[in-house]
Amino acid sequence: MTHQNIAERGPQLRLEEYFAGKTRAYGVFQDRFGTLRRQLAVDLDGAWDGATLTLDEDFVYDDGSTEERTWYIEKTGEDSYRGRCADVLGTADGKAHGNELHWSYDFSLRVGDRNWNVRFDDRFFLQHDNVLINRAIVSKFGVRIGDLTMIFQKPEAPAS
Repeated sequence: MTHQNIAERGPQLRLEEYFAGKTRAYGVFQDRFGTLRRQLAVDLDGAWDGATLTLDEDFVYDDGSTEERTWYIEKTGEDSYRGRCADVLGTADGKAHGNELHWSYDFSLRVGDRNWNVRFDDRFFLQHDNVLINRAIVSKFGVRIGDLTMIFQKPEAPAS
């Protein structure tokens, strides 16, 4: 089975639909040797105005530190997106195909008391039951420095 055939499986991933409203995510960052370096949880709140998805992210890391970020993501075509936020150098560009989105961008990442300019190469895969899996390869100067794995889930609908 080809890569394209797998990605054509449902459900269809549309960022503006998936991230509208509240979403919760959990993640781990492993260095290039597979050593767990950081764990995190993120609360996301998205609003789609018909042209731009505004996505507020509130991060809590395993060391107790917190971070906030707001993304502005425009739909630039039937299956393409362009995003920006304060930490992205330039823009983030993505293309969806079926249940997959490939998203890449340069990012100013805080590491200790310095910022590193790194590259994120993300792949998102929408699963049934509103679960979204994200695997990002993080590199610096073309050298892989680690992987970020995130699991996103929409909150359960309230019981009626």
